[in-house]
Amino acid sequence: MSDGREAGTERRRTRVQEAITTATRDGTPLTASAIARAAGVDRTFLYRHRDLLERLHAAGIRSAGEMPERGTVTRTSLEADLANANARAARLSARVQQLENRLSRHLGNQAWQESGLGSPAGTEELRQTIIQLEQRNIELAQALEERQAELDAARAANRDLTRLLNQRG
Repeated sequence: MSDGREAGTERRRTRVQEAITTATRDGTPLTASAIARAAGVDRTFLYRHRDLLERLHAAGIRSAGEMPERGTVTRTSLEADLANANARAARLSARVQQLENRLSRHLGNQAWQESGLGSPAGTEELRQTIIQLEQRNIELAQALEERQAELDAARAANRDLTRLLNQRG
């Protein structure tokens, strides 16, 4: 089984080497994708076999005596990559700063709550309880006034009755 696998690998390696030779002779692009496609293998095959990839790069350098071909690294492409990387770094830096500010606010609010200086979690519930107690207090004060008025009336009636009894007697 391993012999069959090794034989298949050798056949693919031979096809890649022939594709590199043909591409160099015909002047077609010497990129990993183009060679893999021409050889009928996956691009990862080239990356797993470093010697084939180095041979591809060497062939690309030899044939690059003229104008750079598609897929070849140039100063302009490197500058564009650097500009893109710098822009991405700036965006990521802004996002990190935004997240740090958000986290800082959240942790600050949490510390404020835990310190007891901030409003308690059940503030609304406490307000409702206070309102109910104030209403109950008003009701009790009114009931006390009514009882006081009744008591005053009863005392006055008692005085009047006591005075009448004393006058008769």
